[in-house]
Amino acid sequence: MSEPVTFESLNLSPAILKAVEELGYKTPSEIQAQCIPLLLERKDVLGLAQTGTGKTAAFALPLLNNIDPSVKQPQILVLTPTRELAIQVAEAFEQYAKHVRGIEVLALYGGQSYSIQLSALRRGAQVIVATPGRLIDHINRGTIKFDALQALVLDEADEMLRMGFIDDVESIMEKTPREKQTCLFSATMPKQIQNISSKYMNNPEQVHISARNSTVSSVEQVFWNASVHKNKAIVRFLEAEQYEGAIVFVRTRNDTVQLAELLEREGFSAAPLNGDMNQQARERTVERLKSGMLNVVIATDVAARGLDVDRLSLVINYDIPQDSEAYVHRIGRTGRAGRTGKAILFVKHNERYLLKNIIRHTKSEIAQVELPTAKIVEEKRIEALQAKLTIALENKDITFFNEVATNMAEKLELPLESLAGALLCLAQQQSPIKVEEVKIQPRERNERNDRNPRNDRNDRGDRGRRNERGGERGGERAERKPRERNSRDAGPMDTYRIEVGREHGVQVKNIVGAIANEADISSKFIGDIRLHDNHSTVQLPQNMPKDVLDHFQKVFICKRPMGLTITQDQGPAEPRGERSERPAGDKKRSFNKDDSARGDKRTGPRKERRPVSFTAK
Repeated sequence: MSEPVTFESLNLSPAILKAVEELGYKTPSEIQAQCIPLLLERKDVLGLAQTGTGKTAAFALPLLNNIDPSVKQPQILVLTPTRELAIQVAEAFEQYAKHVRGIEVLALYGGQSYSIQLSALRRGAQVIVATPGRLIDHINRGTIKFDALQALVLDEADEMLRMGFIDDVESIMEKTPREKQTCLFSATMPKQIQNISSKYMNNPEQVHISARNSTVSSVEQVFWNASVHKNKAIVRFLEAEQYEGAIVFVRTRNDTVQLAELLEREGFSAAPLNGDMNQQARERTVERLKSGMLNVVIATDVAARGLDVDRLSLVINYDIPQDSEAYVHRIGRTGRAGRTGKAILFVKHNERYLLKNIIRHTKSEIAQVELPTAKIVEEKRIEALQAKLTIALENKDITFFNEVATNMAEKLELPLESLAGALLCLAQQQSPIKVEEVKIQPRERNERNDRNPRNDRNDRGDRGRRNERGGERGGERAERKPRERNSRDAGPMDTYRIEVGREHGVQVKNIVGAIANEADISSKFIGDIRLHDNHSTVQLPQNMPKDVLDHFQKVFICKRPMGLTITQDQGPAEPRGERSERPAGDKKRSFNKDDSARGDKRTGPRKERRPVSFTAK
């Protein structure tokens, strides 16, 4: 029988081992046990592992072990898809290197002052953790050099692909020395990631952590058949579940603010976390969550990337993700590094196909649960009150209050239990113990959709695969071939017009990047894209939520407003000329409003919105 692997047996330096011990790490996770020896030998590593498996330590510990602190130039470069993850990884490097003299770690990301970053670069930071966009800015400015670079890490490569950053990643890799160690970590291995591995890695050793060892297996997963009363439901679930900290995922930045305000009105300590917040506000929110001052965070997928808080034990998917990989990353916020957690998924009727995709992808059992009843919530509230009373009895002298209660009962000629009941009634006015039962039924099946054969996704034929995104199209009006979609994954599609075309300099990757970033839609759910002279068309999943479509009106591509509108022609996208005027009285296509809690359709003149500029990466 082989000896169990320990950190001491992995040949790490005493300074790094001391930091590992102080952090409370006992034994290496599977990915750490496999990767650390390979990286210490300066081999290239291709790691296939889900989030929450301990992969940051798997590459950070051995790479720190190999660098020379006396060389004041970048020696390790880590690329991450988001600034949140960049900050998280940089903090991990700082913790592991705190007993190694002369090591400086720098996180480079958008939203932070250039002067701070330039100062750290001049001091000679050896470890750079960066997002692609900001790093390219520094490369173009000539403020960073890679002459001494020893190792490059692509962390969450599939997420960078999903967000449209792969062209930037390749551009960065082209500017680094050929003789270096390269590590690539990804939860999945799509073709584009395989191409990068083949092109830039030198006979990489492959490390594959199976699903049973991933975060998914340590998280209890359930789903609720969501009705139109999702706001009432989330209050019920948050009251009924036991957790220290919870994260609620929604689709848009605006939703994070609205839902946080609703939960605060209901008595929860809640706050939003989204890309519209400045970096200082985001960091302050995360610190409040870590310290226990905040119990619930409402976040978008992008804003929560890299979030690792021990207190998080509950994940609620208020909006189901379009992408199964996004779901895995979401529930990976809990159940990390051996901890357990719970994930609840709200699923509307027309989203059941997405639930099937998630079950098939994760190979998990996701059981259905009912909405917590009023009786269950009442019991939880009584338990919480009892806990407060117990603390008061243990820590305070209530002799005086006992005497007051006895005298009061005698004067009012009441038994003590009646007086206690009246006092409880007064005490709970702000947070009532008694809960009114609200009948919340799942939404009925839409009869039209039930009859519509397009909703039978198994009957839809395959489509041709989309061409590579990058590069210019040859010919005056050369059109992009429709890409092949797995109909079970994408479902029915609608065609939308975008008021940006070839004459504005738009490329397919700009459109994909804008949609993927702004709506958290995986690129594989973005269908056929056609570029025309002064506009473009794109196919997106049917029944896109109104708030997402409204948000697109604020998005700019190539310095022009996106102007996303649904087209009247819902067949396969064909090259089109100028949009014709809509006949008088012709109604626009309507969407199913499955969540009236998000607000009713506006009437009257539209309120003017301040545009938000977007630059595709």
